[in-house]
Amino acid sequence: QVQLIESGGGLVQAGGSLRLSCAASGRTFSTYAMGWFRQAPGKEREFVAGDSRSGATKRYIDSVLGRFAITRDNAKSTVYLQTTNLRPEDTAVYYCAAVSSHDTYTKPYEYTYWGQGTQVTVSS
Repeated sequence: QVQLIESGGGLVQAGGSLRLSCAASGRTFSTYAMGWFRQAPGKEREFVAGDSRSGATKRYIDSVLGRFAITRDNAKSTVYLQTTNLRPEDTAVYYCAAVSSHDTYTKPYEYTYWGQGTQVTVSS
C-alpha cells in the first residue's frame, strides 16, 4: 500500500510558477512509476506528466511541453512537478499517481494509487 500526499498548489497569476510535490509513504518508492494528472471542473481527468521509476523516461502532454517538468527524488520518496509560465487553462486539481512498474503510463486506469489532489488556480 502506498499513500500519496500532494502539496504546493495555490493561486497564481498568469505567467507565474508553482512547484507541486507528492510525498509517498513506504520504502519501495523507487519501484514505482509516477504520474501527474489534472482535472478541471466538468472535464475528465487528463495526464500531464509521467516519470519512469529510474527517472530516465519522462512524458508530457503537448500543452505543457517546455513549461512543466517532472522530477523525482527517490531518497526522499517524492515526485515534483515544476510548473512555469502558467496559463488560466492550467487551472485544475492536480493529482499524483503511482504504479509498480518500470514503464511510464499516461492513462488514469493504468495507475494503482492516487493522492487527494492539490488545487492550482491561475488568474488572468
